Amino acid sequence: MDDQGLSDEEKKSSPFSDELQVMEIQHEHGAEIQREKNKETRRRRRVKPTDGAQPVNISVVEKDRDKRLEEPRGPGPFFFFGGKNGASIVVSYCESRGWQRIYDKTRTDYKLKWCETKSPATYYRFRAGYQLLYQIPNNKVLTTKIGLLNSLREYDRVNSKVNYGHGNRRMKLEDFCPVTFRMDMKDEREAFFNESSSDKYSMWICKPTGLNQGRGIFLLRPEDITAYREKLQNTTEQQSNRKSNRKSPFNAPQARIVQQYIQNPLLLKGRKFDVRSYFLIASTQPYMVFFRHGYIRLTCNPYDPNSDNITAHLTNQYMQKKNPLYSYLKEETVWSMEHFNAYINETYMLPKGLPKDWALGPFTKRMQHIIMHCFQAVKAKLDCKLGYFDLIGCDFLIDEDFKVWLLEMNCNPALHTNCEVLKDVIPQTVTETLDLSLEIFNKSCCGLKLLPLRSQKDFLLLYSSETVTLTKQRHKTTVPFSTLHPKSTSTHKNSALATQTGKSTNRGSKSFDTQTKCSVPYTSILSSSLSNTSPLLQQPVGLPIKHQSATAVVSQKPLLKVHEMKQPKPVRVELQLSKCISNVSVLPQPLKSVTLAINKGPNSSPKAGAQSRQTDNMEHLSCNLKMTKIHLAEPDFLKLQGHEERT
Repeated sequence: MDDQGLSDEEKKSSPFSDELQVMEIQHEHGAEIQREKNKETRRRRRVKPTDGAQPVNISVVEKDRDKRLEEPRGPGPFFFFGGKNGASIVVSYCESRGWQRIYDKTRTDYKLKWCETKSPATYYRFRAGYQLLYQIPNNKVLTTKIGLLNSLREYDRVNSKVNYGHGNRRMKLEDFCPVTFRMDMKDEREAFFNESSSDKYSMWICKPTGLNQGRGIFLLRPEDITAYREKLQNTTEQQSNRKSNRKSPFNAPQARIVQQYIQNPLLLKGRKFDVRSYFLIASTQPYMVFFRHGYIRLTCNPYDPNSDNITAHLTNQYMQKKNPLYSYLKEETVWSMEHFNAYINETYMLPKGLPKDWALGPFTKRMQHIIMHCFQAVKAKLDCKLGYFDLIGCDFLIDEDFKVWLLEMNCNPALHTNCEVLKDVIPQTVTETLDLSLEIFNKSCCGLKLLPLRSQKDFLLLYSSETVTLTKQRHKTTVPFSTLHPKSTSTHKNSALATQTGKSTNRGSKSFDTQTKCSVPYTSILSSSLSNTSPLLQQPVGLPIKHQSATAVVSQKPLLKVHEMKQPKPVRVELQLSKCISNVSVLPQPLKSVTLAINKGPNSSPKAGAQSRQTDNMEHLSCNLKMTKIHLAEPDFLKLQGHEERT
């Protein structure tokens, strides 16, 4: 703006323009030298065979031979890494743990497999619970433009039918996502052209659905809409012609979206920027979801909405490297979150009325809220196997009104470390990703409690299936104690049993087919199931799940028959989980459920009183003991009774 009043001669003679010209000449000279070096290297690597065969790349042959010679065998553990993105960090991490690298992607004896690109060979014979695999197979519902758009639209449509109550406003798609149209859908394509024709001032940005690093992205200004429409029509006609001619191969172009361009972005020292954050799914079974701060990505040139240079609009490093000034300004194209927070406090806190540390406070919470909204939209769609984990890069934009927009989510985010800020952020992110995924994997395989996590440092836990399950169980166990164990005698015993089993215990009912899972402590189930058999065990026994001991009621003398049992005063005995006492045994692995059954043969002798009329049929009660890890053996007096009845 300051150069508008200068003449062409003054602009050429200005020191800033001279400096830019010198920098451009140096850059071109350096690029020419590098091209000559590359040509010489390629010439040396290629040899001319004497038998007239095609030239052979010696370096590739030697590398393949070395890999075959280095292919390790034995007990392992082994790891496979495919690609180049983050290779040095992941390989160093695995080798520091004593793991050996393998190069054959078809081998199935690996402990960890980290692949840059997904293919059927990546998931070939994956063994859940035994192996770790980077990238969830169908993460495209989250990491492609069309996949994420469809997931959010569907989730938004479902949420619109849910009543959240007065005053509870749910997040909507338009709150954080710019207006978007799919160009592969005819109705949306026509809707876009109708809207763009009525709005002569809006800019649009066109993106391919499955590419990253800014590849294939271009801007659509109002004067470009007509030409783009004609191009799409010609492409559609060519596709229909190729489909009709089956002999010619048909490769459909990649689907695209058109998104409204945010023309008033917040600027840092006059340059456009966006925020890269990390969204980690450390486990899919159970779900463990984390958030971590990343870094700020800035453009090299000052922001100009009318510029035709795409590097002025896209902030990722892949695009900024194409700028001639990148080698001189690369340290200024990446900021840390601390630097960003300090700049916001200094520049915008007072003029905009922002709270102190807005970047590390409200802005961070907003990013976490958006990420959780996206996760909830795809939680039921993702493939869930023990061993899948994924690190996803999330890009956010802030406009002049400090509104936060989600631009996209990327699988396999860039893990290069070509500047000082990235050298500090990327290795720690990858290392903690592997630490968390491995710790959760090992604990899940052993049936141990996941939280707390020793390896958790900079990642913040957003969602845990284990916590949700425990919360639901606590809600189920808050039933009043009196409703589970009434103190009255035979008149109310049937109602208590019917409440637990969900069926009536009348004489004609088929109660022997009833097996019910309950969330009350197992000692309560034990005491209530035996209350109809012996007055001795009618005393209610309850124990909260959080306690690490089990309480049971046993008699002072061994009894042979239920109907011959006397009624001595019961004694309460505390049984520790770490010991094996009487009829309670601790197993090395958790049991999902245990069933305590009281069987009565058809020829069993009748019992006197109302108790015999209430227990004519077999009664089954099961209790979910997944959290307590306790196996209940059948009491000895019941075994003796069953043996006597069979004889």
